[in-house]
Amino acid sequence: MQTHMDYKGQKLAEQIFQGIILLFAIVGFAWGYVCEQFVQTVYILGAGFILSCILTLPPWPIYRSNPVQWQKPRVEPDPDTKETQPTKEKKTTKRKEKSK
Repeated sequence: MQTHMDYKGQKLAEQIFQGIILLFAIVGFAWGYVCEQFVQTVYILGAGFILSCILTLPPWPIYRSNPVQWQKPRVEPDPDTKETQPTKEKKTTKRKEKSK
């Protein structure tokens, strides 16, 4: 079982989280204004926070639909053991030649 989100899933989770918080903040403020009780605003905003945490914190399958495709390591035979070993990148340096 995968326990992480991919990059697009993280972006989607962040957008959902912000949308829910914004929606519940507006509704909570309006309801608290109508009732003239700030505590109602806080309760509604708290409910939105809990809902958004339930929807966005676990790595639901919707957030794992675009996995990162990593490249396979290049393998070349080792002349001493005749087994394959991952290759290491060789650094090439170019010397500047002075023009006459």
